[in-house]
Amino acid sequence: MAVRSLGCCVRRLLDILQGRAGLRGWPLPVLNSPCRAASRPPGSTLATADTAHPASYHTLREQAARQPAAFWGPLARDSLVWDTPYHTVWDCDFSSGKIGWFLGGQLNVSVNCLDQHVRKSPESIALIWERDEPGTEVRITYRELLETTCRLANMLKRHGVCRGDRVAIYMSVSPMAVAAMLACARIGAVHTVIFAGFSAESLAGRINDAKCKVVITFNQGLRGGRVVELKKIVDEAVKHCPTIQHVLVAHRTDNKVHMGHLDVPLEQEMAKEDPVCAPESMGSEDMLFLLYTSGSTGMPKGLVHTQAGYLLYAALTHRLVFDYQPGDVFGCVADIGWITGHSYVVYGPLCNGATSVLFESTPVYPDAGRYWEMVQRLKINQFYGAPTAIRLLLKYGDAWVRKYDRSSLRTLGSVGEPINHEAWEWLHNVVGDSRCTLVDTWWQTETGGICIAPRPSEEGAEILPGMAMRPFFGIVPVLMDEKGNVVEGGNVSGALCLSQAWPGMARTIYRDHQRFVDAYFKAYPGYYFTGDGAHRTEGGYYQITGRMDDVINISGHRLGTAEIEDAMASHPAVPETAVIGYPHNIKGEAAFAFIVLKEDAGDSEVVMSELRSMVATKIAKYAVPDQILIVKRLPKTRSGKVMRRLLRKIITGRAQDLGDTTTLEDPSIIAEILSAYQKHIDKRAADIPEHSPPST
Repeated sequence: MAVRSLGCCVRRLLDILQGRAGLRGWPLPVLNSPCRAASRPPGSTLATADTAHPASYHTLREQAARQPAAFWGPLARDSLVWDTPYHTVWDCDFSSGKIGWFLGGQLNVSVNCLDQHVRKSPESIALIWERDEPGTEVRITYRELLETTCRLANMLKRHGVCRGDRVAIYMSVSPMAVAAMLACARIGAVHTVIFAGFSAESLAGRINDAKCKVVITFNQGLRGGRVVELKKIVDEAVKHCPTIQHVLVAHRTDNKVHMGHLDVPLEQEMAKEDPVCAPESMGSEDMLFLLYTSGSTGMPKGLVHTQAGYLLYAALTHRLVFDYQPGDVFGCVADIGWITGHSYVVYGPLCNGATSVLFESTPVYPDAGRYWEMVQRLKINQFYGAPTAIRLLLKYGDAWVRKYDRSSLRTLGSVGEPINHEAWEWLHNVVGDSRCTLVDTWWQTETGGICIAPRPSEEGAEILPGMAMRPFFGIVPVLMDEKGNVVEGGNVSGALCLSQAWPGMARTIYRDHQRFVDAYFKAYPGYYFTGDGAHRTEGGYYQITGRMDDVINISGHRLGTAEIEDAMASHPAVPETAVIGYPHNIKGEAAFAFIVLKEDAGDSEVVMSELRSMVATKIAKYAVPDQILIVKRLPKTRSGKVMRRLLRKIITGRAQDLGDTTTLEDPSIIAEILSAYQKHIDKRAADIPEHSPPST
């Protein structure tokens, strides 16, 4: 059933673009109009609202696609605080993976996120820290956040961090973690935030790839009522990180931890620093941050995001997709270790002068009403979370939701993976009382910000359940068939590609640009390949159908199956593994591991227990396969390639439609694996039937 909702109507959208909503001015794109200001960047053909009639949503979208310089140039010029104006709006070439926006311009991201708001309204609330302990929120003003950022920036400089140096941040969600990100931005250092659930080995791998000079962490973290030993994990990691010169240790708890020769007590040293730090003027294309994401090769890739383009895109999508208005409390419950936290907890909201919620806990601590009690207490206006959490809470029933007043909510959003129909309906009808706009957003670490979402749109435009629907301004999707041809028309499916660059996209993979080109621009020359499949309806709306490569999405965390395979293959009793993603009613996807054991492997149950422990240690607990099946051999082609698509069909109940198996080295292996799998599910049905993969 289609849901009608005004959302961010065209009039409101245009008011925001023009600055009539009381926000910093956003110029209004109008087609084929002369440029008014002599200082407007070259190639601009825009007029403002007092010189031309406003365009419709579709006209704006068309202009962003046809005239990127005319659309994005004035937006960047008039909405960001510049030290030096840019001279070229964009210079991009997908064939070589060259991406450049607002060239020649210089600015500082922390000034855009802090100083400009402190000058206007220093006591406005920047952050509300929803701590793990319920009802103990802490409010941080823009003035306080700027002072903390400056003290930490000065401390970093005193400990040898210079422009261009990399700093690892391994912290739970907190104002100090946000200040650490902004302190790096202020002095021109590059931060890489590493999710505080990763193991010491994963942490060390990312630190070494980035060649970080400093790690910032907490003595301990708190999450869901449990203590997380962050400092101990860092201690183990830095034993293998020769570039680390200092570990800055903040305190989340009162518990003492071991302090070694590299360790510096953060709060104690910060207190000695000046609360003022002159911002470094950065080029638009200088690195802002590195963020590691899983690749299909098994080696995480450090995606590079730069300054001006990323910030502009994060801020604009935050305003328009969620219909952000001055004074709103924006509640994105993502961890800052992921791109969602970067763009919609930190940079987007703070650039817009918003109040952003930092959520440290879990959706079920101390009970399944945690989110909704928080909404009532903090009067949250926009709530942005993951389908995994929604599916989990759905099972607890409606009473936990209806217990609390959610009348402050106007917009609900889902992020991280496609949301299933049941979860969408529950979120819309129960949480949102069938009155809130619900935006199912599609984007990636690589895209920097939301690319496809139901809003912005024309006034009164429909929203269809479980569908991302409409491309954002400057996003030009195409569907490709297996032969690399563009698929035209409606009611069609294919590989989702984007045909044009946009300001927020990643620029490269750190120290490996060829891998960047191979991963995103080689499969379909001239296009950015998202790695996802999509369906386009007769109405031109887009629905994401899932990953097309060997990357699975566990509870919103993208993870290369090769990473899990590599971790398991390091066990001496396991010569071969193949990991497959399969649908899971809570996590969205889960990992299923097929393993081959050596003849002298010993007790198989012991081996499987050791494998689970190894994956948790080498990657993270969420990466541990839900199911492990021992087989005699894996299905391989004559050239030795494992045919994972056959394994995927077997575990998802599609064994009757295996497709072409002529390239198998030994076709009889199918019956062999089917027999082992049937015994496996029979055994699970007797033990824990509710966790079996779907049989249809």
